[in-house]
Amino acid sequence: MMKSICVISGGGSGMGLEAAKILGQKHKIILMGRTVSKLENAVKMLHDSGIEAEAYPADASQRESVRKLAEYAAQQGEVKVLIHAAGVSPHMTDAQKIFEINAMGTMNMDEEFVRIMPQGSCILNVSSMSAYMLPSDKVPKPIYKLSLTDREAFRLAVSQMLDQIPAEQQTGTAYTLSKNFVLWYTSRMAVMYGKQGIRVVSISPGTFKTPMGEIEGQEAASFAERGALGRMGEPEEIARMMAFMVSEECSYLTGVDILYDGGSVAAMQAMREDRSH
Repeated sequence: MMKSICVISGGGSGMGLEAAKILGQKHKIILMGRTVSKLENAVKMLHDSGIEAEAYPADASQRESVRKLAEYAAQQGEVKVLIHAAGVSPHMTDAQKIFEINAMGTMNMDEEFVRIMPQGSCILNVSSMSAYMLPSDKVPKPIYKLSLTDREAFRLAVSQMLDQIPAEQQTGTAYTLSKNFVLWYTSRMAVMYGKQGIRVVSISPGTFKTPMGEIEGQEAASFAERGALGRMGEPEEIARMMAFMVSEECSYLTGVDILYDGGSVAAMQAMREDRSH
């Protein structure tokens, strides 16, 4: 029997790779990313653990690239799990690219993979605790809705919105907005594809000891230390939750986000409330 397939974008390191170590016990793993050397090192590590895995270089922000990946994955077996963990942080590129990779990349991955995924499969999008930093009255839902009907209008509307923000705030705003969009989009995809038996969920990590966490530096670490648990997370901790969410044990879980941040957002909200009294 052919093994079912689990595709992990951004699986060359960090939480994506840790999730591959767990999910590789039941699935053949296809690691997707843009840096070939990083993917090859990750595949070697998985092979050394007895896990069947291969690398597929692709770019989530390029629709055609994602389409080819989805078609290739479907040829290898039933694609039962997609974990879309690829993304960039505010310190990595400019505002437009951040939105392109994080938001449009999520749309590309989800839309191409629902075409080839069978009943009983699951998509897990990776958001961020930053998504919860956007006040509800500032969430531009009319702009988000454009993503379902007119991609170019959506891209243009976001671009215009970012252009109106002071330059020094643009990358941070683009990141928060892109990750907040992932929450909204995940819930919409869940509603659209639930009757086909495809679950769509998201997870919002706090600060973890990953390469991305290191790029964020001391500011992110101190934010985690002020959180309820008072520490950064280990990649294995979130990988276990990711593996659980996409498993049969969570067969009734869809359309929701799990905030997995060691209580960082809860601590921040408590502090704000205490100050306001």
